[in-house]
Amino acid sequence: MRSEQEANRAIEQYSDMVRRICAIHLKNYHDTQDIFQTVFLKYVLSPVVFENEAHEKAWLIRVTINACKDLLKSFFRSHVVSMQEQKEQAIAPSEEYSDVLEAVQSLPPKYRNAIYLYFYEGYTAPEIGTILGKNVNTVYTYLTRAKKLLREKLGGDGYA
Repeated sequence: MRSEQEANRAIEQYSDMVRRICAIHLKNYHDTQDIFQTVFLKYVLSPVVFENEAHEKAWLIRVTINACKDLLKSFFRSHVVSMQEQKEQAIAPSEEYSDVLEAVQSLPPKYRNAIYLYFYEGYTAPEIGTILGKNVNTVYTYLTRAKKLLREKLGGDGYA
């Protein structure tokens, strides 16, 4: 179990990243908050010894993505409809980039993850391959296809 100082440092350093990943996958503020807590609880309770900051960050990304996937495929989630059926977003995008965020969120998960890690977190294709457990060439294919889909959705070469 990690100390309170370690947990506070990790939350301070990685909270925005975890929230963004959750927002991209879940598109719901309350689910984002639940997964956020789950991820950092797993962090505190995990016996994993991290080699460096990059290893720690990659571990948190992987745990966050897996937790989002688990929530999305849960029985409760697939059999319950909210009373208000209101879309909530964890992060209110600026008007200028809302169309880009919508386009990224509409991508299939494999493309969405690759785009997020490449453009938002600054990982290289080999690093993304390691995080997602995919071949480097597969990551390049995901990025190329995702960019093509984004160009089609956003209309032109201005964004991707």
